[in-house]
Amino acid sequence: MASDKRVFSLEAPHGPGGVFFTWQKASGGFLATTGYNQVVNIYDRHGNLREQIHLPGVCSGFGWDKDGALLSIINDRSPLVHVWDANSGRVQHLDSGLRDTLTFLAWSRTAPLLAVGTAKGNLMIYNHQTSRRIPVVGKHSRKIQSGCWSSGNLLALGGEDKILTISSSEGDTLRTSPLRGEPSDIQFSEMKQDERAMTENTVSLIVAKKTLFLYNLNDPENPIELAFQNRYGSIVAYKWYGDGYILLGFSGGYFVVISTHLKEIGQELFQAKNHRDVLTDIAISTTLSKAASCGDNVIKIHELADLKETFSVITLDDERGLEWLEWSDDGQLLAVATPSGNIHVYLTKLPVLGGAHGTRVAYLTSLLEVTVANIVEKEHPVTVSVDVEPNFLGVGPYHLMVGMNNRAWIYTLGEDTTMLLRDREYLGTISSVRVNTDYASVLYEGKIQFHLLEGETGEDEERESRLFPGNDQAEMHITDHALTADFLIYASDNGGIYFFFIEDWRIVSDYRHTSGIKNIYAEPSGRRLVLVDEKGEGYIYNPVADDLLEIPEFPGSCKGCLWENYPSDRHVFILYDEKQLYTYILHQEHIKGNHVELVGMTKIPPSQVPLLLYNGEVTLQTASGRTAPLILSSHEMEANIHDYSHEQLRTALKKNISLRRFKDASAICQVLNNKEDWVVLGKACLWCINLDLAIRVYRQLGDVGMVWSLQSLMDIEDPKLLSGHLAMYLGDFNTAQELYLTSSTPVAALEMRRDLLHWDQSLHLAKKLAPDQIPYISREYAQQLEFTGDYPGALTHYERGVVNTGGSEEHNAACKAGIARTALRCGDIRRGVNIAAEMNSRMLKKECAEILENKKQYAEAAVLYESGNYHEKAASLYIRLKNWTKVGQLLVNINSPKMHLQYAKAKEADGQYREAATYYESARDYESVIRLLLHNLKSPEEAVRIVRETKSVEGAKMVARFFQKLNDYSSAIQFLVLSKCTDEAFQLARTHGKMELYADILGSDATPEDYKSVALHFDNERNHFLAGKFHYLSGNYPKAVKHLIRAAQSSGSEDTESIQLAIDVIAAANDDGLTRQLIDFLMGEIDGIPKDAKFLFRLYMAKKQYKEAAKTAIIIAREEQNSGNYRHAHDVLFGMYGELRRQKLKIPADMRSALLLLHSYTLARLHVRRGDHLKAARMLIRVANHISKFPAHMVPILTSTVIECQRSGLKNSSFNFAAMLMRPETRGQIDEKYKKKIEAIVRKPQRSEEDEPSSPCPYCSSPVEETVLECGQCQNTLPYCIATGRHVLSDDITFCPNCKFPAIRTELLKMAEDGEECPMCSAALESDKLEMASNWKSIVDAESED
Repeated sequence: MASDKRVFSLEAPHGPGGVFFTWQKASGGFLATTGYNQVVNIYDRHGNLREQIHLPGVCSGFGWDKDGALLSIINDRSPLVHVWDANSGRVQHLDSGLRDTLTFLAWSRTAPLLAVGTAKGNLMIYNHQTSRRIPVVGKHSRKIQSGCWSSGNLLALGGEDKILTISSSEGDTLRTSPLRGEPSDIQFSEMKQDERAMTENTVSLIVAKKTLFLYNLNDPENPIELAFQNRYGSIVAYKWYGDGYILLGFSGGYFVVISTHLKEIGQELFQAKNHRDVLTDIAISTTLSKAASCGDNVIKIHELADLKETFSVITLDDERGLEWLEWSDDGQLLAVATPSGNIHVYLTKLPVLGGAHGTRVAYLTSLLEVTVANIVEKEHPVTVSVDVEPNFLGVGPYHLMVGMNNRAWIYTLGEDTTMLLRDREYLGTISSVRVNTDYASVLYEGKIQFHLLEGETGEDEERESRLFPGNDQAEMHITDHALTADFLIYASDNGGIYFFFIEDWRIVSDYRHTSGIKNIYAEPSGRRLVLVDEKGEGYIYNPVADDLLEIPEFPGSCKGCLWENYPSDRHVFILYDEKQLYTYILHQEHIKGNHVELVGMTKIPPSQVPLLLYNGEVTLQTASGRTAPLILSSHEMEANIHDYSHEQLRTALKKNISLRRFKDASAICQVLNNKEDWVVLGKACLWCINLDLAIRVYRQLGDVGMVWSLQSLMDIEDPKLLSGHLAMYLGDFNTAQELYLTSSTPVAALEMRRDLLHWDQSLHLAKKLAPDQIPYISREYAQQLEFTGDYPGALTHYERGVVNTGGSEEHNAACKAGIARTALRCGDIRRGVNIAAEMNSRMLKKECAEILENKKQYAEAAVLYESGNYHEKAASLYIRLKNWTKVGQLLVNINSPKMHLQYAKAKEADGQYREAATYYESARDYESVIRLLLHNLKSPEEAVRIVRETKSVEGAKMVARFFQKLNDYSSAIQFLVLSKCTDEAFQLARTHGKMELYADILGSDATPEDYKSVALHFDNERNHFLAGKFHYLSGNYPKAVKHLIRAAQSSGSEDTESIQLAIDVIAAANDDGLTRQLIDFLMGEIDGIPKDAKFLFRLYMAKKQYKEAAKTAIIIAREEQNSGNYRHAHDVLFGMYGELRRQKLKIPADMRSALLLLHSYTLARLHVRRGDHLKAARMLIRVANHISKFPAHMVPILTSTVIECQRSGLKNSSFNFAAMLMRPETRGQIDEKYKKKIEAIVRKPQRSEEDEPSSPCPYCSSPVEETVLECGQCQNTLPYCIATGRHVLSDDITFCPNCKFPAIRTELLKMAEDGEECPMCSAALESDKLEMASNWKSIVDAESED
């Protein structure tokens, strides 16, 4: 409600006391009032007094006819009926012919019939159309006080005589019914039944203010009388509504709803106390679907659909009570009377009248007030007071045009003010107006008056005004029009649409539709137009391309259309009906071409009309004279996508894609970070031919193939060909084919179908596009049919595929091979075999042979296998055919044991043992070979050889038994052990004194008990080494250590082997006592003879005591280094280095420095070999500076240092080391071929030498000489490069993939490219695995010692 706006008030228009009123029927343009002052006043809708009728007595009744044209009035002192004509304003007097007091008056609702009743029960029925009066005397015996006409013109009357009468329009009494009290408020309606009645069948009335009486005309013998709870009070009023429902108001303030359905009668469907003290009246507006009640000083309004909720409350603070109320028929005005004689009129429904231009809207905010506002720019609204209640409105950039009937008022719009420019009358009743900057288009009675807004100047009369249609279109009836900045567009009932170009002042374009056009809605630029034809179908017309697009799912009862005003969404528009908004998008760049798509539906709140669409927000005009925003469901999403859940984000993604807001959709995909969502976006971009964004999306997905494919399309200019490619990528092959066939390259459709293996379509297309390709397609089709098992079809297509032109040999060969295969499968054996035999293809012969084998044609299959050199397959079939001759011929070429075994059995059965043994051996059936050799061929030596080679257990048993029979126990023991008969072998060995042989043969393949038996035997024999060995194998570690130490103490060749085995025992035993015992022995504590340090090293390694092992390794390496075994020393340290690293232990500094020196020497030799003398010289300088650690080759190393320094230009270093060589103790050891050269260097010294180049410290970036491994700035020990010996560079570092030592990447890459191995670990280097290391510090620092 418009803020419960009071339109006007009438302060005691008839003096103090009661006041009565009634609204004019239909239009509600007049309000008639009366009181006790013998006057009837007639007011217009704005409270202006239009007529005053004086009566000779107090008004006893008045009412409007069905059309609201006549107001009839009766009074208590005259038999005359006063009739006021609303059109002429004249009062006529009708003589009722009744001589007693007139008390009742009622007009028919469907006919011009007036009923007048009197205080004595008489009745007069008057027909205004024929002026006929029908007097009826004695209709009731007492005063007629209530009555009502039905829609079928039956008259129900009730009087003080407590009788209800039903009469015809002629006054004849049809039915009567006695009542238990005085009736009041008689109404006709339709009682709710299972089957809907076509006429009003029920009379209802209030009896004695206590009960509700329902009289069914179809069941007059069974009237229904309903009583209510006493606490409700008396019945004040009731109203029928809906499908047989009754709303009752009670004096106690209660509001009750009942149903008249027989199953529900007697039940209260709803009950509420609506007023605190008293309820005086109720009213219902079917137009608004609202109910109102008054009581105390309050009016309450409810929705009929939900009476529990109060729609609005009007409190009259200036009144103490309210008496009764009534709504105008149109529901716009609600009048309420008070006991003090006042009448107040409220605006409950405002005519929904509005318009928009751009982002500016104009709408009715009161009956005589229009508000203009810019919704987007949020300008201060401007209010325009108008002189009449308008029924049309148009707004432009600077003008407002309102009016009614044939008259219009034009206002200019300023920033804060408005001014009436002029008013103008037209030649007919105006339907609608459209306004732009300079002109107005006024549609009336099928014509348009097009004229300047600000008046004719006379300077250019032709351009000031024009009437449409022109003389050449005199028969045209214009149905709708639209006005843009440049065009006047109008449509006619014969289907024509005309574009009048204002600048040229002429029609520049027209279009003829197949049926008449009802409405048109132009996009602001006029380039697109929504049209609705008489069939109720909607289209979009583009005058530039003369293109018509059908709108899908067009709403059947479309009320209007709004185009999106947001600049980037001009392709969006909405249609609306009474209940829904339908959001559409116009696709102009799409694979499917120009088309319209429905993307969403939004429910419209009741009684609201859309005015403007901007960025997905619809501005609605409400019935209360306000505007309300409504976000379209297709646009409804939060600005901050981070507030969404994943499901909400996916919904927003779908909406953005539907609206072609791909930038926003991409941002959502970034947040979701889900492959499926990116795929959806990518496909949407392809449908809309947005290649740039599609490439970015598929690049994000990592789909390289799609990115390359899309990039290859960027230069295609043919839109049909481009769309065809994209449709193919999206899997819509039928659409792709249609597009290809209409493009500049129709053969692309054939290529696509071939790639998709759609052979039927391919053949169909090839007939028109490329007949020369039919044989090749037939071949490919045949291959697919053959694969799926359709052999007859495949044979047919293979035969069609054979061509006679040159250059098709390979194709024909494939076709003939297919014919051979499919002919065999179809039963044509001879043809298939002949073709296969003729063709020089091993694979074809094999395939055909397999087919024949499956068909049990073994002889033919064997021949084909043999001719194809598939000897094993052929032999298998010949065996099945018992053709041993052929089998023997083929076995030379066969390696299959199965074939050889079958053939061997056949030969043995024939007594050919030697040949049988050969084939048994080929079949690896060694037991059969041994059996034949021992028993049939008498060749034990051959049998022994085979047993030794094959380790056959069963064969060994046979040989062992054979040797036992010959009393060759040594051989028998050996073969018994081989056959796992250890107990038998043990007893045989002990019996015949062959235990040492048994022990040797036993090896490590026996049980602990076997080993224990042997160990005890050697204990007795005092063979300490073997006793210790077998105690170790049996798990008796203390005895094993004891015997092995004794064996090591005794002189003999077993010393090293005994100690090593003892170390293995200690490792397995993990016993500290045994460990100390062995260490004491190795240190010489037991026998006073210290053993070699390598044994101690091995012990520590076996015990995983890596720190002790490392110390020992350093000692061993030093000894090896002193002995000149540099490579061995290097390997010892490197191996220990790797072991410590694997155990994640710190590397000792002395181990690192020792390995550095040895590796530097290795590098020097490597660089000399590679010819890089400078690097070799630097490494030799490092070694020579520690020459005391290389005593075995001191002179050769210094000599090499002098020579390499001399070669690389390090003259000063060369001199220094040459001088060192010239010392007396070393001079004589210099090689003669270098001696003179070194003496020359010393005699003629050259001290020139450039400083060593510097490179940044990998830790602090301070300059440090390349081969210096200590940074003077940060005091860090720098890791060295295994390829050059220099310190590493932080921006060029890698690690050997095998040994994990650091290196300068570029240097190591050079070595890898030259085929060199890793200088440290000698592993092969692969360039692609030498990657830059970013976390090198953590690796290097983890290896350094605390």
